[in-house]
Amino acid sequence: MTPQSHGAGVACAFACLLILGVMPIIANSRPADFDALAFAFFLSVWQVVFAVPLVLREAASADNRGIFGAQLDPALKRRTIAIIIATGGIFGLSTYLYVLALEKAGAVNASIALQAYPLFAIALEAVFLKRTKNAPELLFTMMLIGALYALATGGTWRVEGLSPWFGVALTVPLLWSIAHIIVKEELNRTPITPAQVTFFRVLVSAAFLGVVLAAVSGPAALIGGLANLTFQAFALAMGFAYYAELIFWFYAVRSIDVSVASSIAVPAPALTMVLAILFLGEVVEPHQILALAVVAVSIYGLLFAGARKQKA
Repeated sequence: MTPQSHGAGVACAFACLLILGVMPIIANSRPADFDALAFAFFLSVWQVVFAVPLVLREAASADNRGIFGAQLDPALKRRTIAIIIATGGIFGLSTYLYVLALEKAGAVNASIALQAYPLFAIALEAVFLKRTKNAPELLFTMMLIGALYALATGGTWRVEGLSPWFGVALTVPLLWSIAHIIVKEELNRTPITPAQVTFFRVLVSAAFLGVVLAAVSGPAALIGGLANLTFQAFALAMGFAYYAELIFWFYAVRSIDVSVASSIAVPAPALTMVLAILFLGEVVEPHQILALAVVAVSIYGLLFAGARKQKA
C-alpha cells in the first residue's frame, strides 16, 4: 500500500464521516406531508440515477469491467443473482426504516442508535461464523449495550420508558449487519467492483420500495411525489449523499483497514447533534451526550481489542 493510497483511503473515510453527519438533517428537513416510505423510494431512485454513469463507464472499460467481463460458473452466477436480489431487498427495507427512525426517534437518537452496527456484527459473526470474542471485546460490548439502553429509556433506565421508535432505529444496523455479512462472504468470490455492488444494491432497493409504495399508497403517492419539486429536491440531495457515502466507504476500505475507516466515522452522531440544534431546533439532553460518549469509547475499544487479537 502506497502512502498516496493510504491517504486517499483516510480522506474517503473522513468524507463518510461528514456525509453520515449531514444525512439525518436532510431527511428530517423534507416537506412534512410526505411520509418515510415515499421519501425512501424516491431517494433510492435518485441513487440509481447517480450510480448509472460510473457503472456504464466501467462496463465500457477495456481494463476493469468487473462483473460484466467475468466468465462465471452458471451455479455461481445464479447464486450471485439471488444474493443481489435478497440483499437489495434487505437494504431497501433498511432505507425505509432509516428514514422512519430519523423522523420518529429524532435525528440525534437515531444517529446514535446506528452506531450499534458493531454490536450486531459481533453477535451475527459469533452465531453464524463461529467467531468468538475475548474478554475486552465483551466488556466494551456490554458498555455499548448499556449506553444504548439508557438512550432508549430516555435516561431513566426504566423498562416502561423504552421507546419503540428507538427500537426501530436499532433494526437498521441489524439489517445492515445481516446484508453485509452475506455480501462479504459470498460476493467476494466474484470480481464485482464497488461501483457495481452499489448500483445493483440501489437498483433492487428502488424496485422493492416502489412495489411496496404502490401497494400501500397507490399510484397517487408516486404522482404526488414526482409533482412536488421541493420534495424531489430533498430526495435528490438525500439520494446523492447516500450514494456518495456508499462509494466513499467502499473505496476507503480498499485502501485502509475497515477498523481504521470505522474509527474515523464514529464521531458522525456528534456532527448530527450540532446540526440538529442549528437547523432542526432539536434540544439535546445531557443523557444523549453521555450516551454518545460511552458509545464512542465502546466502539473505539472494540476496534482496539479486535486489532490486538489479530496481532496476537
